[in-house]
Amino acid sequence: MPAIKAAVVGISGTGLTPEEAALFRRHRPLGVILFRRNVADPAQLAALTAAIREELGAEAPILVDQEGGRVARLRPPHWTEFPPPASFENGPAAAAEASAARLGAECAAVGLDVVCAPCLDLRLPGAHQVIGDRAFSADPAEVARLGAAWVRGLQSAGCVPVIKHIPGHGRALVDSHESLPRVEASAAELTADVAPFRALAGMGAWAMTAHILYAAWDAARPATLSPRIIRDVIRVEIGFDGVLVSDDLAMGAMGGLSGELAGAAIAAGCDLVLHCTGELAETAAILETCPVLADSAVERLAAARAAVRAAQRPTVMA
Repeated sequence: MPAIKAAVVGISGTGLTPEEAALFRRHRPLGVILFRRNVADPAQLAALTAAIREELGAEAPILVDQEGGRVARLRPPHWTEFPPPASFENGPAAAAEASAARLGAECAAVGLDVVCAPCLDLRLPGAHQVIGDRAFSADPAEVARLGAAWVRGLQSAGCVPVIKHIPGHGRALVDSHESLPRVEASAAELTADVAPFRALAGMGAWAMTAHILYAAWDAARPATLSPRIIRDVIRVEIGFDGVLVSDDLAMGAMGGLSGELAGAAIAAGCDLVLHCTGELAETAAILETCPVLADSAVERLAAARAAVRAAQRPTVMA
């Protein structure tokens, strides 16, 4: 069996194709991320996740962006339409936790065990609406309060949460799906942005990097590719020692060859890279050049699983 590559990749459709399965046998990714193009109904989706794990192993993480609101891959009529995170602002944390637990249970029921939520970005006036109501609030303390509830809810349902987009996407004036945002705020101003991530750093979630250039921290490289930001800001200032996964390397902010970016992101300090297009040639290029999973990443993955097990409510025996 080939060594596991430090990558989570997309696939093309509602079933794992023979070509994709053959690629995974040659260059084994850690896991797969699924999108609406991969989803038809619960039976199909459960069969797909089972087929993926047949190739990659029973512990292979299968990710999904399921935040509630406009970012949801599982939708009616087969799944619940959950409210956007902003709707919980200034409400009881128990309501946010319960919504996340129900959302997580729907994901877990079809084999999706890593949910890319919650956003801990601030909802700041004048910023690009790519975040908008995906954020709980403009207030860092409120984001931390509700974000913690969201993490607890997902973990109680058996899912690993992914807090995003570390160290904060809220000040971006452009959409990083299209181009690279440059944030000119001072390091002192950015203290507010990192506060929710610092508050949740020890909860056992994964974290997803922001494809944003923060001039105060690194004037040359976005966070995903910046050893300085990952080491000094994410690992030290924020204190996050969990699994760090890049945002999608195929996004417009990451202009360049994804294969080269994978090595650069891992060298900068990411544990995993994410590549989402599902285009076979692009996926093959990523997997051929991506470094193998480091021992430190294996330990962090195990710690995230342990946090989920600890959070799950005990079963009441009859």
